[in-house]
Formats: sequence, C-alpha cells, structure tokens
Amino acid sequence: MTVVITGSTGFVGKNLIHYLQGSTINYVPLTRDELGSGAFSKIDQSDSIIHLAGKAHALEKVSDPTPYYEINFEFTRRLFDAFLVSDVKKFIYVSSVKAVADQVDGVLSESDFPNPNTHYGKSKLMAEEYIRNQPLPEDKSYYILRPCMIHGPGNKGNLNLLYKLISNGIPYPLAAFENKRSFLSVENLCFVIRELLERDDIPSGVYHVADDETISTNELIRLIALASGRNPGLWKINPRFIRLLAGMGDKLKLPLTTERLNKLTENYVVDTSKLRQALGKELPVKARDGIIQTIRSFQTQSK
Repeated sequence: MTVVITGSTGFVGKNLIHYLQGSTINYVPLTRDELGSGAFSKIDQSDSIIHLAGKAHALEKVSDPTPYYEINFEFTRRLFDAFLVSDVKKFIYVSSVKAVADQVDGVLSESDFPNPNTHYGKSKLMAEEYIRNQPLPEDKSYYILRPCMIHGPGNKGNLNLLYKLISNGIPYPLAAFENKRSFLSVENLCFVIRELLERDDIPSGVYHVADDETISTNELIRLIALASGRNPGLWKINPRFIRLLAGMGDKLKLPLTTERLNKLTENYVVDTSKLRQALGKELPVKARDGIIQTIRSFQTQSK
C-alpha cells in the first residue's frame, strides 16, 4: 500500500512515519510547495492520502489571517478536488477540535454545532465543510479526524513548558484551579490512522480523537514530577490574584497571559464514543502512560 502524506516534516508527520516503519505501508511526501502549485502527480500512484499539513494555532493575536485560509482551507480544497478525480480510495484529513469550539461546557461531541472563534478554527471548519459537501463516489471514503491536544516525542507546546517548569524545581502556582482535559498521545493518533488505512469497514465521516481518560492539570503536574523524579510543587494561590497577574501579562507580554492561563486551567473534555464504536477496539496507549512516555522523551532530548 502506498500513501501520500502532506506535512510529513511536522510533529505528527514525523511520528506517523516512524510508526509506519516496518509495516507494508509505504509513504510518499507531498511538500507545501507542491500543495501550493497544485502539482499532485504523486497522487496517481497512491492508494490513500493523509493530509496533515496546515497552519498551526498561534497563542498571540493574528494581524493577518490570510495564511490560515490559504493553507488550511485552500490547500485542502485543491487536494480534495484532486482526490475526487483520481483513483485514490481514501482521504484522511487531520483537522482539530478547535474547528468546533475553543471552550467546552460539558463534553464535546461530533453532533455539537460548530462555533469556532479563531481564524485557525474557522479555516479548519471551512475545509471540513468543503469535504463533507462534495458528492462522494461510492468507491471512495473520507475521514475527518478532530484530535484534541496532541503530545508525544518532539512536542513543543504547553506540555513541554510545564515539563521545563517542574523539572527545574519551580512550583506550579495554579493548583487552586480544578479542571478536566482530554489529551491525545500521538501514538494513539497514528494507530487510528493506520486502522483507517488498512480497514474497509469504517464509514466515512467526522471523528473526535482523544485518549481513553481525562486528566486534570494538577494530575498532569504530578505525572511530570513522577517521571522527573521530583516532588510535585502545587501552590494553591487565590485564583483572583492569578487572573490579575495574567491580565498584567497581556499588557506587559509576560509568560503568563490570560489565554495561556485559560489553556492550562479550562475544562476541555472530548467524547470519542463514535470512534471507539467504529473501531471496535481500544486505543493502545492509556492516557497516563502516554503522558509519562512524552515526559521521558523530553528528558532524552535535553541530554
């Protein structure tokens, strides 16, 4: 089996290629330049397309949103159009839960009405809607995957920042905030993609992807401390004072801003029952085990 992969040099792409090594699945990279020019000749020799390339969500305010729509929507539209007229059977698009909601009350499911607030989420949703609205030949399938916060080897997001904080013995000052969050081990995402490639019994559609259990940020700190061989320093400082500091951070461009505070302390729980039912099997990596694996990968990188 041969698959075309866009975004093969990104975080998910590198982990996916590593995951597929030793399997019967061969990959062909499709670069951003090729996406931009519409040079899709590689598609003709492939069985499936995995579309990972995109412009990632930024914490800072966006002055020019144009690249989000050019990369996340327009490139996807061109690629899906090429898929429709080709002999390729499957199109896997890795979108994001941010295409639905930036904040979640309760549990986020595929049936929730999408209402993204950022250009990142809006551009991802536009791509999703384009895919879903095109007539699909009977011999083809599409899969829109909406992962939550992905972590794993090579991750450079908030999880890495927390690791650096705890591993340096700095106490975590936000322990007064109680929350629950869904996370996703990149290995579990790779497992889902491989299942979609190798099986023909999974219906086309939109699927949320997350680990089996939610984890609070305080528990996340404990896991980081455990993997780092340190005692977790959990400081329960008055939340009002913390929010005041975050507001100052917005103006003075300090490490703690309101947006970063919200990301660390908000609830964001994702329902994955639709995916679990379609797969008929559990994901291979448990939530807590995946977090520990990621932390240990940070330790290896720092040596």
